[in-house]
Amino acid sequence: MEIIRNLVPSDFTSILRVINDAAQAYKGVIPDDRWKEPYMSAEELKQEIEAGVKFFGWEEDDNLVGVGGIQPIKDTTLIRHTYVVTEYRRKRIGSRLLEHLISLAETPEVLVGTWADATWAIRFYQRHGFKLAPPREKDSLLRTYWSIPDRQIETSVVLKLRV
Repeated sequence: MEIIRNLVPSDFTSILRVINDAAQAYKGVIPDDRWKEPYMSAEELKQEIEAGVKFFGWEEDDNLVGVGGIQPIKDTTLIRHTYVVTEYRRKRIGSRLLEHLISLAETPEVLVGTWADATWAIRFYQRHGFKLAPPREKDSLLRTYWSIPDRQIETSVVLKLRV
């Protein structure tokens, strides 16, 4: 059976597994100085959850194969850490998770940040109606709504959706 469900603390290890499996797609694509193993540590995931990222997951046969987070910040909603396990890609899991997250947004604008060189991710969000923010606006948005280093701001993009 396939379901989207709210993820709970007991899902922590599974969330981390999905993110780190799926993030392998970035290896060799994003700047080398931004890549690390594991891509997301347990401490980083804990910090994201403590900062208000609420995770939802796609399960198939009791196996978590996709995750996505939503985070209301100030006057906007961020889509965070949307990943699908490598072997489950191209099955519309990411699309269904994203549509679910967008449906939960309580603000008129939804933002997502991703790596500028992750062209497949940019195309994915654009297929769902997101528009790239111009470079000057992108920097301001990243500084306002994310807590990331300047180097990540330089190498990232922001996409916006009006809901």
